[in-house]
Amino acid sequence: MKKDDFKTDVIFRLWPDNDFILIIALFPYIIDNVDKGFISSYEHLGQHSGADYNGCMESTVSAKENEYKDLKSELESLGYDLNIIKRRNYNRYLKALREVRKG
Repeated sequence: MKKDDFKTDVIFRLWPDNDFILIIALFPYIIDNVDKGFISSYEHLGQHSGADYNGCMESTVSAKENEYKDLKSELESLGYDLNIIKRRNYNRYLKALREVRKG
């Protein structure tokens, strides 16, 4: 698949208390649901969907590189050029939300 010509910010988080490693990738500046302010996310199962950033951050812990490497590879195989970050910049998120709402 063709690789993006821009970097996409992503936050990898680990769902705790599972019998196996379950990672979610959060895209903090890609708005999925304008009304709710949800962002886009991606998991191995279910793939792309909307996510509540604050809820995910409260319910998960930061994933280590060895934990998220498979999901990172999957996203890169879809064409993403990833920039891994630990948390979103709230002003940048609000700017992205305003732009989507303007249409």
